[in-house]
Amino acid sequence: MENESTRAVTVVGEKAAKRLRRRRSAVSKLGLRHWQLWLLILPGLVYLVLFCYLPMYGVIVAFENYSPILGVFGSPWVGWTNFRSLFNSYWFEIMLVNTLELSLYSLPVNTIFPIVLAFLINEVRHSWFKKSVQTISYAPYFVSVIVTVGMCYTFTDAGYGVVNKLFGLFGVEAKDWMYEPAAFNFIYILSGLWQGCGWWAIIYVAALSSVDPALHEAATIDGAGRFKRIWHINLPAILPTAIILFIMAMGGIMNVGFEKAFLMQNSSNLVASEIIATYAYKVSIAATGYKNYGFGAAVGLFNSVINIVLLLAANFGAKLLGKESLW
Repeated sequence: MENESTRAVTVVGEKAAKRLRRRRSAVSKLGLRHWQLWLLILPGLVYLVLFCYLPMYGVIVAFENYSPILGVFGSPWVGWTNFRSLFNSYWFEIMLVNTLELSLYSLPVNTIFPIVLAFLINEVRHSWFKKSVQTISYAPYFVSVIVTVGMCYTFTDAGYGVVNKLFGLFGVEAKDWMYEPAAFNFIYILSGLWQGCGWWAIIYVAALSSVDPALHEAATIDGAGRFKRIWHINLPAILPTAIILFIMAMGGIMNVGFEKAFLMQNSSNLVASEIIATYAYKVSIAATGYKNYGFGAAVGLFNSVINIVLLLAANFGAKLLGKESLW
């Protein structure tokens, strides 16, 4: 009898233990074991849902003849009319080409130069000089876009601009370069590089700081010079970071900065400076008289769809090559 009662207690205990393990497994799968972490991300999650996902219902404005008085659900439905108007617009090809040109020219420039700057900063051995160069290089990032564009107008002025003074030494005729369509892309990209190069280089410098010094010591013993060590040790170390940043840049390739392009825009360079963002603003918000909100929303939605396609293509390409990817 004693053995049977002991066996019964053992069986009951094993069943209780199994139920406890199943319960713990369910809790673990739901992530409730780390509820403190869920509590920490809750404010950010609420913000994301309220201000990023809930407003997405507004994309239906692109398929309506939207009226602020009637609202989103009361405005008449027009289907693909806004998109047909966009594709048949005189400015469609111009603004699409301008947006792609600015993005595709900026992408390699804003990728290669920060990497080179990061390599140069990483090779500096004097700590005070290294910190000084970093501070000086990323300080322009905190200059406002308005000030940057104002500097561009001042430096390229035909009468007193520094650029024309310098070109004059080589016999080049003075011009108001900000009013020249052919110079718009160059000024836009160069000023953007000056403003952001140091800031982007910080990311690569941080990646280089994780490189094991023993690798450089071993390579030096084997007779590898500085450039070989940079090529075979430093470059592979930052390659995953560079690929991730490249994929993210591809996802925003159509999102050329509205503020800067709009401020640099004038009647003389409009054929080169009109991009999707400025066009959408003009037809939907800044238009005098009738404001075609639905048409402006269609322009923005078209821009977003292209970005999503490019992001997926870049991520798929990175995975296909066996490199890093976002997912």
